[in-house]
Amino acid sequence: MTATLAATPAPVPPTATATGTVVGMRGVRKVFGHGPNAVVALDGIDLSVAPGEFVCLLGASGCGKTTVLNLLAGLDRPSAGEIELTTTRPAVMFQEAALMPWLTAARNVELPLRLAGVKRDARRARTRELLELVRLGEVGDKRPHELSGGMRQRVALARALASTLAGNGGEASSLLLMDEPFSALDAITRDVLQGELLRVWETTGTAVVFVTHDVREAVRLGQRVVLLSSKPGRVVQEWTVDGHDEAALTDEVNARLREVISSHAAA
Repeated sequence: MTATLAATPAPVPPTATATGTVVGMRGVRKVFGHGPNAVVALDGIDLSVAPGEFVCLLGASGCGKTTVLNLLAGLDRPSAGEIELTTTRPAVMFQEAALMPWLTAARNVELPLRLAGVKRDARRARTRELLELVRLGEVGDKRPHELSGGMRQRVALARALASTLAGNGGEASSLLLMDEPFSALDAITRDVLQGELLRVWETTGTAVVFVTHDVREAVRLGQRVVLLSSKPGRVVQEWTVDGHDEAALTDEVNARLREVISSHAAA
């Protein structure tokens, strides 16, 4: 069922629908606060994501990228517009790994499956598969403080995939929401994990909505790059990455981003 939201009545979180897209946002508006102190974060966002598609949301700090992810994850509610999802539990991965420090890597990955009531043998088998998928099959008994930053983010990725599986009856995951998950890492580790993420995405067929302010990262990872304006956030341009020269497209997107930032500063 489609959730239709008015500006004044209390809105509802996204609901699952049987459409040809994993994500559908139409005319989505988000306002924080009330009266003269209200801040319009998003104003008329239209966005769709196809099954298995990798979409990067790009924009300057404060443009509403994270707000879009929070709305899709059901962590916040839109003020108006329509949001449709074909999954009941999108997985979310943040800048920090946010692992439980007292649990091993394997137990961290296993946790969402356990909370979903998956039987022990099945969840442990799935956990082993997911750790192998992120190339951490040998460190399942390690605790977070024994792992590097990059390894912790790989565990977080495996846990995010486990969370989505738990919410979809054990079927293949369908939507992963990522909020600048590599921004706190050094350049070499970030480059390695970008490659690992692409490998995992190709292996699982998971649709990804990836938030970043790094144009090069967006062009490298995404099949499609969606640029948001500065506050209030609106979609100002989209690029399809396939078939384009990466360096030339990076320059083009950078130039357009600078235009958007400059026009906002001059307003």
